[in-house]
Amino acid sequence: MSTSISSLYLAAQSTANTAAAPAARPQPAANAGGDTVQLTEAQQVYQLYNQGQRVSQIATNLSLTQAAVNSYLNLSATG
Repeated sequence: MSTSISSLYLAAQSTANTAAAPAARPQPAANAGGDTVQLTEAQQVYQLYNQGQRVSQIATNLSLTQAAVNSYLNLSATG
């Protein structure tokens, strides 16, 4: 005879719910079932630049050189 896991879980829950204190419900994960997007380095540079960050700030935040940030943004370095 086989018993499914879901029926065992329901039986355990009904037994636990007969106690005086209500059973704590498990909290869903912060991103349960949600989609996540991994941005490329270039996309991160564009996003931070469009948010108003300076090239030097972007370089520091992303551990890049200012030359690399300028390259992603197609900016020429000013001397």
